[in-house]
Amino acid sequence: MSQATQVLEFGLGAESYCLDIAYIDEIVDAGELTRIPNSPPHVEGVMDLRGRTTSIIDPKTVFGIDDDGDRSRIIVFDPATTGDKGAIGWVVDEVYQVVQVTDDDIDDTTLADEESIHGIVKREDRFVVWVEPDVQTVEPEATA
Repeated sequence: MSQATQVLEFGLGAESYCLDIAYIDEIVDAGELTRIPNSPPHVEGVMDLRGRTTSIIDPKTVFGIDDDGDRSRIIVFDPATTGDKGAIGWVVDEVYQVVQVTDDDIDDTTLADEESIHGIVKREDRFVVWVEPDVQTVEPEATA
């Protein structure tokens, strides 16, 4: 029997994505961001979350998604999962739900060269791209 993993499904543009909830600390409404001069294109800025300066990353820029979308929520990563990168969040269009996914639900055969993609989750009516937050997607100092 394959082991189940809980993932958070969210929207970027017209597509659905998900992350293992083990990476996630909290989900907050997108608020006012302070831009950082000369930052890489995927860094939207920083915001104060309960006294903690949090770098906000745009995963659409990282993944090459052109759709603008609502950008209404921020997925804040657990600082224990970002190493010495500090507090990091992704600005996303929408957060849908937490679901359990088993190995049988995942197709990873076409993604051998994609480090940031864990696999494609087959849902009843659609596909959901399971992304892995790696150094490029959470590191504010990275160059694009």
